[in-house]
Order: sequence, then structure tokens, then C-alpha cells
Amino acid sequence: RANRLAHYLVGQGIGAESVVGLCLPRGVDMIAAILAVWKAGAGYLPIDPEYPAERIGFMLADSGAALTLTTEEILDDLPAGRNRFVALDGALVRMLLAAASGESPEVVVDPRSLAYVIYTSGSTGRPKGVAVTHDGLANYVTWAADAYGMREGSGGAPLHSSLAFDLTVTSVLVPLVSGSAVAVSETGGAEGLAELLRRAGDFGLVKVVPAHLPLLSELLDDAQVAASARRWVVGGEVLPGAVVRDWLSRAPGSVVVNEYGPTETVVGCCVFEIVAGQEVGESVPIGRPIANTRLYVLDERLQPVAPGVAGELYIAGVQLARGYVKRPGLTAERFTANPFEPGARMYRTGDVARWRADGLLEYLGRADEQVKVRGFRIEPGEVQAVVAAHREVARAAVVAREDTPGDTRLVAYIVPTDLDDVDSQLADSVRQFTAQRLPGHMVPSAVVILDALPLTANGKLDRKALPAPDASGTAGAGRGPANHQEEILCSAFAQVLGLERVGVDDDFFTLGGHSLLAVRLVSRIRADLGVE
Repeated sequence: RANRLAHYLVGQGIGAESVVGLCLPRGVDMIAAILAVWKAGAGYLPIDPEYPAERIGFMLADSGAALTLTTEEILDDLPAGRNRFVALDGALVRMLLAAASGESPEVVVDPRSLAYVIYTSGSTGRPKGVAVTHDGLANYVTWAADAYGMREGSGGAPLHSSLAFDLTVTSVLVPLVSGSAVAVSETGGAEGLAELLRRAGDFGLVKVVPAHLPLLSELLDDAQVAASARRWVVGGEVLPGAVVRDWLSRAPGSVVVNEYGPTETVVGCCVFEIVAGQEVGESVPIGRPIANTRLYVLDERLQPVAPGVAGELYIAGVQLARGYVKRPGLTAERFTANPFEPGARMYRTGDVARWRADGLLEYLGRADEQVKVRGFRIEPGEVQAVVAAHREVARAAVVAREDTPGDTRLVAYIVPTDLDDVDSQLADSVRQFTAQRLPGHMVPSAVVILDALPLTANGKLDRKALPAPDASGTAGAGRGPANHQEEILCSAFAQVLGLERVGVDDDFFTLGGHSLLAVRLVSRIRADLGVE
């Protein structure tokens, strides 16, 4: 299947350094398309079909995508214009693929050529594309297949997240190069993953973000947790020690791996493994570098700091990305000359870390405003730029808050253009406006209207003075429950959202809900009412 599609792509003029968009549902066609793009010598651009059309259009134009593979169902929602879309399930394309050769094309792929371009949030108000090469990708996949025991004939891995989220590199490629299976979730997310674990289980590895583990604890019983996987690879954000201890108490036969790595260094470049009974602190260390990778903790003069002293983390080695697409200035700023290896580069992460006395690396936080929300890397500046573009917003600020332990969410603070006549629906309007332009994980969970943004003495935003969003004033103000079933549902909404009461007409997301809390809500409804 991949070979036939590769021949088709070559016939369409696709070759080395071409970019091919993949806007496909999870499944066989998506996997075959990845392989076909590589067999044609090109690199792929993963596109989540759920992204707003405006963002998809930007990614296609910015990356210079030659064409995009999709389906007829998705085609209607994609941006019009000069983009070339090919629906793999279209009658003509199916006929051409059936007539194409099933042998691999005679295309030589240089290890330094483009493997994929993946977009991350950008501080300037627009996303930036990270160009990853084959040699860096091959280093990670080869290392992971051995280190995670996948070559031992394990039970494969589940695929439950979007291809646009680079944890799928681990979920798809590591089992495939090891001769193991990839089990595809049709629904995706934590619910889809839980269903796969209930049905199949006994996976060789499962790749998740930290927030997934407490959710899966609610969605699975103890026996299912214990039998679900041999190794849990956790990445994307800080891994709390309490989460690991709770998980290993339920699955004592499994291993939890804290895997650290920016998109710019191919998924993971530093790991730390934890087994049941092992002591872990409040946050789990990120450990030691993987094969062919070097880590430096440096001061402002690019000099190594002593163990125990905080500094900025720099990464060097084969896994460094080529840089950012069409952003030479940003590439030069973040991918700097390596003073310890003449002619080599290193990536400036913006993460603050320190070496412990035992030789393990500990993550301490960010040196800039970048945040992680449910495993997604977000530059608040990009969200702020979109919020500020709303015609009724004069000034805006976007910050990440953790008012409830373990639940980080984006909050937008806005000053209306007309303070004397503020639209009662302005907060909802701002959320809808951002939802039309940004992926779901970047839409603020709450919008707070202020007369003015609080400033420090030197004129900068005073983050400490920003009030916590309060949904309790509007929650439950409308129609109350009319029967016992509605009482149960309103109670479930209130408990999940941490509110005293919720009315029948209240909106889950307006009150601070998000995708992971929605999974908790589904689980509670299942338990309380016995329905899906």
C-alpha cells in the first residue's frame, strides 16, 4: 500500500525536500502515507483535521507543502485557495493507486534529508515549524526500540493521539521497526486509550502525558491497570512523584519512564526509569541523556555550572532538528554554536535545570513564558495575539494558572474597548473567536474582564495581581434541575468542575472545563447513571 502511494507521489513531482501534508484519520491509510512520503524521498507535515481551517492554511503555506493527502469527508473542512488536496478514497485516486507498482521506488534517502515538519506554538503570535531530519529520527527510534524492550517481541503500542502531537512518533515508529503491532484507537484521547487497554492490554509500551495516568486510574479497574502495559513512557510536562507512586502501587509489575525532550530534539533525549518501591521525590528527575546525545547546564556566559546549581539546559548531538522553517533568525538564536565541540551546534531549550550529586538531571522550570498545558507546549504570546485581535478587546494578557493542584489551564484577561458598555456575552464571544483560530488545547478555559491590566512599577504585567477566574457567580444562575436524572447530572458537573452548583443550561467549557475534565465527567456519568 505504501509503495503504490509512493509511486503516485513521485508521479506528482514529489521528491527530496518536498513537504507532503497528512490530514488523515488515525488508521491504516495514515501509517501507509507516512511510509509512502519517505519512500518518495519527501518529508511529511502532520495536520490535525480538528484544527481551524485558518491555522491549517497557515501551516500549508508556511511549510511550502506541495500537496496534502486527506479523505473526501475531511476535504470539505479544509481551506480553499492554492493548496493541492488529494483524497485517498476518491474514485480516480483509488484507480491510479491500484494500477501503481507494489515495489518500493528506487529513491535514495539521505540521512540528513527532511523526515517531517511539525508545528509548535510561537511566541511571536504565529506557530513555528520544526524541521526534523532522518538521522535524528532514526537515532531516537533505534535507541527507544532497544531501551524500551520492544525488540523482545512485546505486545506493541496503542495509538490514541493526533499525528500532530509528536508523542505519536514513539507510539507508531518504535513498535513498527521492532516488528510489533500498533493498535489504533478510533475515538482517541484518554477515553479511546482506556477502551484499547480494556480490550487488548498487555502492551509493550504506552506513551502518555502525566495527566493521563490519574484519568486512567478512574477509567480502569485495578486488574486492568496492572495488565495493561509493561512500560509507561511519560512525557510532555513535569511528572509529579505522587502520580508515579499511585500508578506503580496499582501496576507494580510495570516500569514508568520519565522521558524529556523538546520537539527540536526529536521527541525524547533524556530519560529516567522508576519501578515499584523506588523512592521518588515531589517531582521526578529527567535522568540522563540517551545515545549520541549530550546535555549541558550552562550559565549566561555559556560556562558549565557546578552540580546543584541551576542553569539553562542545552542539548547537543545527532537528534538536533535542522531548525525552524523560514525562520533563519529564530533558528540562529535557538540553535547556537557548541563551544565544547568545534563545528557542532547545540539547542538552547529555555528550560532551567541542575545536575544532582548522583549525576541525574533535574528539571526546575522555564526561563521564559512558555508553558505546558496537558502535555501541549504553548506560547501564551501566540494566544494573546489572537485574543487581542477581537474587535471588542482593547488590551489582553494570557497566563497559565494552576488554581487547582494538578490542573493547569489558560486564562485570558481582557480590557474591553468600551468600558461603559460591556457586552454581557463578551467572554463567550472571545472564547468562540479564539476557537475559530486556534487548536482546542490553546483556547483559554476562562476569560476574565477587567477595567485595566495590573502593572508593576516598571510598567510590566503584574501576574501576581491577576485575579483567579470565578465561575461560581454565574454557575447555576439559570434553570435548575427538573427531575432526578437532571439532579444527578448537575451534581456530576459541579463535582468535576469544583463548583457548588451547576444549572441545566450552563456550559461545561465556559465554566472552566477542558478535554481531560470531560473524560472525568464521562466516567462519573457512567458510574452514576450506568449509561455512555
